[in-house]
Amino acid sequence: MNILIVLTAFVAMEGVAWFTHKYIMHGLCWFLHKDHHRKESEGFFEHNDFFFLIFAMPGIAGLFWGMKQNYNWAFWVGLGITLYGLAYFLVHDVFIHQRFRIFRNTDNAYFKAIRRAHKMHHKHLGKEEGECFGMLWVPFKYFKMKAQGN
Repeated sequence: MNILIVLTAFVAMEGVAWFTHKYIMHGLCWFLHKDHHRKESEGFFEHNDFFFLIFAMPGIAGLFWGMKQNYNWAFWVGLGITLYGLAYFLVHDVFIHQRFRIFRNTDNAYFKAIRRAHKMHHKHLGKEEGECFGMLWVPFKYFKMKAQGN
C-alpha cells in the first residue's frame, strides 16, 4: 500500500508542476522565473532556483511529520514528492539545461521528446503564450516530430 501512495504522489506532482509552472511561475511569480527564460544573471544560480526550495518544503514536511507519526501516510506522500523533485532535477537541470555536463546525448525517443517540448517552452521569452508547462508528460506531437525527422 505504501508503494501505491508513493507512486500516486509522484504522478500527482506532474499535475502540480504543470499548474504551478503555468499559473504561478508564469503569473504571480514571474519575477523569479523570468531569468530562466532570459539569461539575465551571470553565474551558476538563477532566481528561478528559489522554486527548488519552495517545492522541497511539502516533501520535507511530509517526511518529517510522517516519521514523527510512526511512518504514516504523510511520510509516503512526502517520499513521492521528494522523488518527483529528484526526477525533475535530473531531467530539467541535468539533462535538458546541462547545468552539469552529463547525460548529454541520447537516442531514446522519450528523452528526445522531452527535450523538444522544453525547447518549445523556452522559445517564448515572455510570461504569456507559453506551451509545454509539464516536465515528464510529453504531448504526443513531440514524439511524432522525431518520426518526421524534426
